[in-house]
Amino acid sequence: MTACIALLGGSFDPVHNGHVALGAHFVRLLKADQLRVIPTLPWQKSALVAAPEQRAEMARLAFAGQPFPVAIDLQEIERGKPTYTVETLRALRAELGPDASLCFLMGADQLERFDTWHEWQALFGLANFCVAARPGFALDGPGVPPAVAAEFLRRLAEPDKVSNTAAGLACLAPELAVDISSTAIREALARGGEPNSLVPQVVLDYIEQHNLYKN
Repeated sequence: MTACIALLGGSFDPVHNGHVALGAHFVRLLKADQLRVIPTLPWQKSALVAAPEQRAEMARLAFAGQPFPVAIDLQEIERGKPTYTVETLRALRAELGPDASLCFLMGADQLERFDTWHEWQALFGLANFCVAARPGFALDGPGVPPAVAAEFLRRLAEPDKVSNTAAGLACLAPELAVDISSTAIREALARGGEPNSLVPQVVLDYIEQHNLYKN
């Protein structure tokens, strides 16, 4: 039986309920054995507010108590320099072996810039890609670069096939309509707001204790 590992990378600055919903949704859909949450040091985002260790701790708090196995993977933070997704996937493949199904989770908005990711076409040799989309989203709609749309369309498969295949497939979950922005949350916190419905309470408590995102 092939292990299926769902991978959720993000800057988590701060982590929010949309991240948790995305991870939980695909764990159920894929019947994944584990969710790996990977706080990133992204090369495309430089203006992160919280320190890497704080972002990792917020992720740990947000995903604690889920009814499925969760691991917080610190490899990108421990490298100490901005990392490309392809490097992280190569490290995970080396760790977990050639047969594990690695399923990289992402929002449909990330597809709009997927062709700017380093060695983006090589990524399919390392993992499957699972996209959460709003109802009505189409891969071949406006906003998705044609080359990206073509790759995803030809690789589309049902979740049960994806979870039993090591890499190279894609699946689309069009029923997850979570539209939460970490940027908007930071702005609300800076104004003294409490975005209680958007961020787990344990994370809001941590933000308060560490005086994060205040002007």
